[in-house]
Amino acid sequence: MPVAEKPETLVDAIGEFYADPLGYVLFAFNWGEGDLKNEPGPDPWQEELLLAITDKLTVTLSTPGKQLSVNDVIEEAIQLAVRSGHTIGKTTLIAWLILWFMSTRPHPQIVVTSNTETQLNTKTWRELSKWHQRSINKDWFQWTATKFYHVAHPETWFASAIPWSANKPEAFAGTHERYVLMIFDEASAIPDIIWETAEGSMNTPGAMWVVFGNPTQNSGRFFECFGKFKHRWLTREVDSRQSRRADQKKIAEWIADYGEDSDFVRVRVRGLPPRAGNNQFIASDIVETCKRYKAEGYQVQAVILGVDVARYGDDSSVILRRQGRMVWPLKKYRGLDTMQLADKVIEEKNDLQKDGIDVDYVMVDGVGVGAGVVDRLKQLGQEDIIEVNAGTKARDDKEFANLRAEMWGTMRDALKAGLQLPDDRELHEELCQPEYYFTNKQQLMLEKKEDMKARGLSSPDCADSLALTFSQGITLPRKQKNVDSGRSRGARPRFM
Repeated sequence: MPVAEKPETLVDAIGEFYADPLGYVLFAFNWGEGDLKNEPGPDPWQEELLLAITDKLTVTLSTPGKQLSVNDVIEEAIQLAVRSGHTIGKTTLIAWLILWFMSTRPHPQIVVTSNTETQLNTKTWRELSKWHQRSINKDWFQWTATKFYHVAHPETWFASAIPWSANKPEAFAGTHERYVLMIFDEASAIPDIIWETAEGSMNTPGAMWVVFGNPTQNSGRFFECFGKFKHRWLTREVDSRQSRRADQKKIAEWIADYGEDSDFVRVRVRGLPPRAGNNQFIASDIVETCKRYKAEGYQVQAVILGVDVARYGDDSSVILRRQGRMVWPLKKYRGLDTMQLADKVIEEKNDLQKDGIDVDYVMVDGVGVGAGVVDRLKQLGQEDIIEVNAGTKARDDKEFANLRAEMWGTMRDALKAGLQLPDDRELHEELCQPEYYFTNKQQLMLEKKEDMKARGLSSPDCADSLALTFSQGITLPRKQKNVDSGRSRGARPRFM
């Protein structure tokens, strides 16, 4: 293509898209060719949103009707909020916006964050890398794991992937740069303090703030973009059924299982907030409190190992030790077969015994391949093994749909009461990731792992290893009599 062979011409050509993000997307990528062979272009909802940005840029131009250029000053910030169902292509749209903004404005400052560091790194930021490689002007920029920058101006022309921290919100404070773009992915779970700090960046004329997310809460700043602050935002709602990228067969299954107007379908498919409130099972502030909690008196409690067994290649097998309110650093393994993991469990027990610590119980995830670990440990004479099948009936089957929901419920009670957690960001994030819903019998049901993966999250292996230690309601060492009034049929187990 001749224009690509002459950088000066390409600069001029792309400069024409200063107020036309859709034009840039259509121009910058070889639609219908290469790995986009079966892609005709953006979805209709993506086109409509990109055109809305053009409309906003045009009407806010200081001199209406004037030809737009990088020298123009936009009189007000543009704020765009999109709530949607799953797998509609919102992460792709984020990548397009970053590339357009970087390509059409000199020396911009772009900050991108998400609800979790895992989502930011494995989904949002990697999607940018993929579309960067496809772009006609890819040679202008360099992508790294945390920064995307102009090769000629790496210190002043860049986008950064920044995990949010409620304790250090200053990374989202205002800036003196002329061209500012702030992007929140999965914005519903980003705390208010980050939103409040980010507002400082919107004092710059021409700044843009774009927030995307599944509406998992019916309160908070993301929810308010569509309510009391709607006058400040361009808002869009996208039903997953409107996107050709969504798995329509899976959507039909969800509607059949939960009902068209269930909270599950409202959030996952229709892009509407739940009626029941926050669908996040364990609130982030509970985990934040546990990071600072100091356990006492745990020495008289049972020493329990939780062993979560990896099922897929990208999952981890995890061994966790808990004693009362004390949780020790986790041991994580990838690529182990059942025999090797069984050996690691015995090795952990032996190492603890050398330190004078006797393990009372080992709770092993016995679902699927985990059964092989249980069989191997019992074959080797390990008498303290308890197989846990999370899909079986809960003790309190009036409240919980299965044992998995029940043991996570007991773990949540324990976190609320106070657990000393190790410094493990992966564990902290995973505890807050699962959502919950209710069956038609009003039983609490935790989100399935495969559904978590479908919305871009990893399997909560670390959190599951901790939940396993609460599966039996055990508190006392084996040498003492365990009396757990909460383990009788129909009664909810309680954390002591």
